[in-house]
Amino acid sequence: MMRTFARSSAARSRHRRRGALPAASSSTRRVSRRHPPRAGSSTTQPRRSPGPGRRFAVRSTAMRTRLVLATTAMIGSALLAAPTAPATPATPGVVTARGAVEDGPAVIGKRVIGRSVRGRPIVAWHLGETGKPKVLLISTMHGDEPHTRQILTSLRDGRPIHGINLWVLPTYNPDGLVRGTRKNARGVDLNRNFPYNWTDLDGPYESGPRPSSEPETRAVMRFLRSIRPKWILSFHQPLYGVDTATKNRAFSRRVARALNLPRKSFTCGGVCHGTMTGWYNYRLRGGTALTVEYGARPSRRRMQVTAPRQVLSIWDASRHR
Repeated sequence: MMRTFARSSAARSRHRRRGALPAASSSTRRVSRRHPPRAGSSTTQPRRSPGPGRRFAVRSTAMRTRLVLATTAMIGSALLAAPTAPATPATPGVVTARGAVEDGPAVIGKRVIGRSVRGRPIVAWHLGETGKPKVLLISTMHGDEPHTRQILTSLRDGRPIHGINLWVLPTYNPDGLVRGTRKNARGVDLNRNFPYNWTDLDGPYESGPRPSSEPETRAVMRFLRSIRPKWILSFHQPLYGVDTATKNRAFSRRVARALNLPRKSFTCGGVCHGTMTGWYNYRLRGGTALTVEYGARPSRRRMQVTAPRQVLSIWDASRHR
C-alpha cells in the first residue's frame, strides 16, 4: 500500500512538471481577507448587487431625510406666525438710537424753537398745567456751564407737575455744550448778542458782528415773544448767587430764599451789554427775567433732587405723588 501511494504521488509530480495538471492561476486564486491585494493588482472581487435588505435601508434613509425637512419647514412657519412680544416701554429721559429723548409723564407739549449754527435742534418742553402762571427756565446758554441742565431735565423727566404753567429749555447752546465752550460754534457769547445795550465786544465776551446775529439768539427771541412768560429764570455758573440788578427786587429775594442762594449784583463790571435778561426786562414789558448762578461744581443731588423741588416752591407748585 505504501508503494502504491508513493507511485501515485510521483505520477502527480511528473504530470505537474509536464503541464498535465496546471497550477492554480493567480486570477482564480481566492484573495485572503487578512492580506488584501496590493494597489495595482489585477485581483479583484466581483461587485455584488444590493440585496432586498440593502435597498430597504436606502429607502428608509431617504424617508427620514424627507421627514426631517418637512418638520423643519413646519417649525419655521410656526415661528414666523407666532405673535411677537410687546415692546418694552421706553424710560423717560433716555436718549433713543435715533437721538430723540423719550418724554416723561410730566410733559404736555414740546417745541423745536430753532436750530444752532451746526443745525442741532433747540428744544423746549411744556410741563405743568395750562391756565396757571407761565414760567420759563433756561439753562446752558454757555456750553461750559452744563450742571444746571440737570434741574430742568429732572423736572421734565419726573412726575407730573401741578400749580404752574412751566416751560423748560435745558440746552440753549447745543453746539457750545458739545464743544465744552462758553460760546457758540461761531465764537459768539450768546448772552452778549441780544439787541439791548449791545456793543461790539471782543475776547471772551465776543458779542458777534451785530445784535441778534446768531441763530440761537433769534430762536429764543421768537420763542419769548410767542409764549410771553411772566417769570424767567436763566441758570448759569459759577458765580453762586441770585442777581439783584433786576426790576423786581421782591422776586429776586423770594428766589434767593427758596433756592438757598445769596443775593448778589451781577453788573458785569459796569454795564451788562446784550444780555437776554436785560432785553426781556426792558424791551418786552410785562414779565421779569432773573439770572441765577450756582457754583462751579454743584452736587448731583442738589441739581437733580433739591433744586427742582426748591424751584417749584417759588410758585407754590409741586409734583403729583
